[in-house]
Amino acid sequence: MQVVVDSLLTQYEALGRGRVVVMLHGWGDRAAGLAGLQQALARKYRVIAVDLPGFGATQPPITTWGIEDYAQFVAHFLQKIGLHEIYAIVGHSNGGAVAIRGLSRGILQAEKLVLLAAAGIRSTEGMRKFGFKVLAKSGKAATVWLPAAQRQKMRQKLYKAAGSDMLIVPELQETFKKTVSQDVQDDAAKLTLPVLLLYGEKDTETPAIYGRQYHELMADSTLEVLADAGHFIHLDQPEKVKNAVEGFLE
Repeated sequence: MQVVVDSLLTQYEALGRGRVVVMLHGWGDRAAGLAGLQQALARKYRVIAVDLPGFGATQPPITTWGIEDYAQFVAHFLQKIGLHEIYAIVGHSNGGAVAIRGLSRGILQAEKLVLLAAAGIRSTEGMRKFGFKVLAKSGKAATVWLPAAQRQKMRQKLYKAAGSDMLIVPELQETFKKTVSQDVQDDAAKLTLPVLLLYGEKDTETPAIYGRQYHELMADSTLEVLADAGHFIHLDQPEKVKNAVEGFLE
């Protein structure tokens, strides 16, 4: 289904009936990436999964956005489709950071929050981000002599080596840089609603230590670290994630 939100053509899926659960995907992903969990929850809930601006079939923003801009977009999207009472928000990776920022600042409202490998903890990455910037600049200089087609491939390898998702969506490079510079730990400390934190033991993008930090900050949180799961925890351990989320929501 499609709707225009903030002048952006927006793609979303709605399944099931009952109390509303909103699903927010991570950077470089789309609503379909959470389809398995969406279908499982749709047996008991009305589940809304949206392609965030710049991803999937939703148009990209025309200006540089940060986490709060995405939270505002989600709020406007829910208003546009007539949803005013949200039971729970499920956020994966950057979608989790958007949910934390939105809920803490009153942009979004929900009774419960599920965070799957949530991002948003940046302070521990300061040196890594600094190294990334240096590598990016040096990578650009080092590849200037290559043919254009090879130059871009080499730069992508350098960015990937620095742990960056920036070139996944080239038109959102400035938005990516703004987003990854924003820390939501202060926002997390303001949350009072029940929160379920699920992290993968083998996740190198948003490691389990992020979950422990959030768990310490949040007043009412439950943390589970799943073995044999990486950043896409809902794909690596679908049954365990489904059971944990269903149990928490019930």
